[in-house]
Amino acid sequence: MNRRAWLALVAAAVSVPLVTAQTAAPPAWDATVDKAVAYLRKSQEPNGGWSTQRNIGITGVVMTGLLRTGKITPGDAFAGRGLKYIEGLVNEKDGHIAGTGPRVQLQNYVTCVNVMALAEANRDGRYKAVIGNAAQFLKRLQFDEGEGKQPGDDFYGGAGYDSKSRPDLSNTQFFLDALASAGVPKDDPAVKRALVFVSRCQNLKGEHNDRPWAGDVNDGSFIYTAAEGGESKAEYPDGKRHGYGSMTYAGIKSMIYCGVSKDDPRMAKALEWVRKNYTLDANPGMPQGKGHIGLYYYYHTMAKCLAVAGIDTIETPDGVKHDWRAELTAALAARQRPDGSWANDADRWYEGDPNLVTGYALLALSYCKPNK
Repeated sequence: MNRRAWLALVAAAVSVPLVTAQTAAPPAWDATVDKAVAYLRKSQEPNGGWSTQRNIGITGVVMTGLLRTGKITPGDAFAGRGLKYIEGLVNEKDGHIAGTGPRVQLQNYVTCVNVMALAEANRDGRYKAVIGNAAQFLKRLQFDEGEGKQPGDDFYGGAGYDSKSRPDLSNTQFFLDALASAGVPKDDPAVKRALVFVSRCQNLKGEHNDRPWAGDVNDGSFIYTAAEGGESKAEYPDGKRHGYGSMTYAGIKSMIYCGVSKDDPRMAKALEWVRKNYTLDANPGMPQGKGHIGLYYYYHTMAKCLAVAGIDTIETPDGVKHDWRAELTAALAARQRPDGSWANDADRWYEGDPNLVTGYALLALSYCKPNK
């Protein structure tokens, strides 16, 4: 993540042939997760965080991944140190969870990931007030009438790194993740506004996206942002705003959080793109030779999206039914380094940082957990 850069859906009811099935992840899940946890125990800093000099939000990603696997509980001393670090970022005056004097462009992302971490640890309600205050803070960052943006503006409803930076779908998905973790309902005005922005990030010309470029690709995929004329991180020579895997799964998940029904044309078209572009070898939709960029962000967004959607199996156009949980577990196990960590050869969006990427991997694996 750079500075410019987280309802059950019954698949059989939409036009895309996705099917559900009860499956369990392979035995590799336990061994893979255990190795990752052991690595993070060793890489934890004395202050309780991870890679805190690089980005104070990385600890929130790591803690959420650790707690979601169930291998670590909030009562574990190891987790307690991580939670203590996050508690130290609570700004009672402003309501965010990004420290006493954070860089403005960190406030949304860092607060969102820390809300999710504290929500996972909120077994006894100890973080209820902090989470509630953070949700209110996040709503104030959203681009709406308060920032002089009207519904027709391409900033409207989106979230950026702060209330001044251009909104994007990555920050907006984390924004919606955090509001959902905080218990904010789908009919909340902030959630409804977010859907306006999310819909405009989809390559689908129609009533929900009337931007001039919306029909150029028109395949149901999602781009990085609809703001300022639209931008995709999948840059092709034709200059069109092609969608790609991580943002398409972010868009689908965000629509689910916003209450979009399973038979909505936006959802059906996006799931059709997923079916046609299913892969764990690359971040699909990225240009040739660049599929490794943002790969682990893609993995965790994909896993959470499909889990939230209630989709267990994806049938690709060749008729093969893919148990994505088993396949994702195997893919991550194969990519795990001997010390238990993961890292991307491309440091784009901080994916060269093994703590962040190991957090992403654990988040993905948490949605692949075997049924026992």
